[in-house]
Amino acid sequence: MVSKNYGSIFCVVGLLAIFSWASSAHGRSDAYKENIYPVGKLKPTDSVLKVKVGERAPDFTLPAVQGGKVTLSKYRDKKNVVISFVPAAWTPVCSDQWPGYNIAQDFFDQNDAILLGITVDNIPTLYAWTNQMCMGDGTLWFPVLSDFYPHGAVAKKFGVLRSDGVSERALFVIDKKGIIRYIDVHDINKRPRLEDLVRELEKL
Repeated sequence: MVSKNYGSIFCVVGLLAIFSWASSAHGRSDAYKENIYPVGKLKPTDSVLKVKVGERAPDFTLPAVQGGKVTLSKYRDKKNVVISFVPAAWTPVCSDQWPGYNIAQDFFDQNDAILLGITVDNIPTLYAWTNQMCMGDGTLWFPVLSDFYPHGAVAKKFGVLRSDGVSERALFVIDKKGIIRYIDVHDINKRPRLEDLVRELEKL
């Protein structure tokens, strides 16, 4: 028990360092920085959830930037799933959040989890954004999915589609049985705390 607790502490500290590194890494690409759109201060949340912890997550199929389509239910009995809805490509917090997850792949692997990133942007926009996000030296390890058409249909299923047509900044942790175990509809202006996601995945 002691060793497990220490392991969790070191895991969190290490991943926080990774997120710090990811944030500073953006400074290496002037082109990337210049293309980030300043959205200003937004209403923290602007939707009504349609799902609850303990319920089965609504199934969906969406096209992926990497090609093909991804269906949530294909992971049932195989992987825990973290769904990361972010509002829009080329915006400040979104452009900081996903690179941190990208560098933290080992953490997801250790918890037998796949991450699915979802926005309401179309595929060409997501392709350009994620390519720049990776500084041209690789790709995101997790599928990036387009909820563009019908616009925001999946975000609407979960109850995280805002009145302006973008999704909330929201995390859903879904276990191997397809049951929602954790929901964080976060202040859209802030990045979710990594240690909270660590704690919830380790409960599975």
